Amino acid sequence: MLSLAGLMTEKEGFSALVMGNHALARAMAEAGTAVATSYPGSPTPEIADALLAPAEKDRPCHFEFAVNEKVALEIAAGASLNGHSSAVFFKSVGLNVAADSLVQLALMELPGGMVVILGDDPGANSSQNEQDNRWFARMAYMPVFEPASPGEVYVMYKEAAALARERRAPVFLRLTTHVCHARQKVSFGTLPARTDWKPRFDPANGPYVPITTTVFPLKKKALEKLDAWAAYGEKSVLNAVYKTPVSGAKRLGVISSGLPALCLLEAVNAAGAPVDLLKLGLTYPLPEKLTAEFLHAHDEVYILEELDRVMETEIKALAYDRGIDCAIHSRKGNAALMGEMSTERARAAVAAAWPELFPAPEKRSFALPAPRLPQMCPGCGHRSAFHAVKKALPPGAITVGDIGCHSMAFLPPYKMGEVLFSMGHSVSTASGLALNNSSRKVVAFVGDSTFFHAGMPGLVNAAWRDSDITLVLLDNGTTAMTGHQPRPGNGELGERLALFEILEKLGVKFLRECDAYDQPKLIDHMKAAMEHKGFAVVIARHPCMLKFMRERRRTSPGIKTQHVSVAQGSCARHYVCAAEFACPSFIRHEDGSVTVNTELCIGDGSCMQTCPSQAIGRKK
Repeated sequence: MLSLAGLMTEKEGFSALVMGNHALARAMAEAGTAVATSYPGSPTPEIADALLAPAEKDRPCHFEFAVNEKVALEIAAGASLNGHSSAVFFKSVGLNVAADSLVQLALMELPGGMVVILGDDPGANSSQNEQDNRWFARMAYMPVFEPASPGEVYVMYKEAAALARERRAPVFLRLTTHVCHARQKVSFGTLPARTDWKPRFDPANGPYVPITTTVFPLKKKALEKLDAWAAYGEKSVLNAVYKTPVSGAKRLGVISSGLPALCLLEAVNAAGAPVDLLKLGLTYPLPEKLTAEFLHAHDEVYILEELDRVMETEIKALAYDRGIDCAIHSRKGNAALMGEMSTERARAAVAAAWPELFPAPEKRSFALPAPRLPQMCPGCGHRSAFHAVKKALPPGAITVGDIGCHSMAFLPPYKMGEVLFSMGHSVSTASGLALNNSSRKVVAFVGDSTFFHAGMPGLVNAAWRDSDITLVLLDNGTTAMTGHQPRPGNGELGERLALFEILEKLGVKFLRECDAYDQPKLIDHMKAAMEHKGFAVVIARHPCMLKFMRERRRTSPGIKTQHVSVAQGSCARHYVCAAEFACPSFIRHEDGSVTVNTELCIGDGSCMQTCPSQAIGRKK
């Protein structure tokens, strides 16, 4: 099996079974992408894994993680302005962070071209919503390529990068979670020699300052480029018609794209139904001539897409404007606008329009698995911190969460972090909750990565206004939630930035710090912080134990974990370990006894201080 490093450095053509994200990374190498940037977020982090796999001298392009998505996009845009082919990737809601600069890109001449890769998340597998970023393309006048499989990811990225460079423009490559993580055997091409990129920025290609009267010529040019993309879409092989060999009384068709199109094909083939498919690979701008011809050629057409009614709205408007006599069916009800597409969902959707062609499948019953809440890892410092903070909180306290592993504190048994909007919102939202509020303490939580990503502006404002809130800064030394990517200040890349010193320089007057495992000290710090009138920050630090244990096993392969155990004779069955501290290593049995699952226990011992009976100890 080819290694990731081999995938990125093999010079000759080859075939390999790869996931969509890894196929994309290889496509970057073959397309001659010079600069790639990112802020980590599922479902896209594996792209970075592949780009970073070779030794630095062998990497096909410059890659870097930025402090947030806006910075990542701007670095890639700057590289493109300088003539370097560039790409940026992040998750769905990351586009919100980058949007301020994104909406200007299509107004600019980008000599290197630029591909903005989105990891949209139907089903909210790892996101706080199901944001459909196809709407952003309409607002930003940027074309959208939508692959349906790893093979199409590879082909479409190369096409998008080449056209972006040729047209000196930005483009969207919109992936979804299952396209990112699906696996397929893909045939790859040869690697080009690495280009000796030279700076080519020329202000004469501008103007690059969209203010006052310059805005309108720039917008006119962006709209003209959009027309050119539409003309390209009419002839592109990425937009294709799949005709069924069978025919029916009526000419039936479906218009779809991405994963939903593949799900529909499976449903049609399984049923042997006489339904044609117009599969759009370049979904925006809509290829109007091609779409109108497909509508004219069919008596009835179904519009199948995930999430919002984006294509449906545009295609219905097209049919109305052109007076096309074709019955158009679409998904019904709000439930259809939620969740990921599957073959069964696609079958059920078109069966609502054509029940005689898609009979209901034989019903099969399956035993449902026992429900299981998401949990923090064994030994996680956040668990110890929340256990201590909960003891310190007065009745009626308001707690505000943020994005990170610690978001799970909202779930039982901690039930902290009752409000969650977006990355970095917690300090600002908490400051608002504290206004005209003299009776209830307000406590906010933020992680160290999110602090650098988007938390600092709100924190600066809170320090400036001396907002009467307490902030718990949970420092685990990495970007843990998305795979341990480096964050500013952890010393992996560049100078170590100490959070305590940064907060001091920002003017925070009440500042305490301790190890999250030291629960008595953390409780004392929290009580003192909440008694302080004004803005108070408590740093609860402990390294991410998942990362720590992986590194420990790698560097000391022979070392053995010294697990904890429960002394059955001392256990008074308070169940603090399992029910309140809630480490998944503890097993509560039907007879009431509690034991430790040594497969999960990492031997950190943070649980020992939580037992009222002191029944948890080290194995001798």
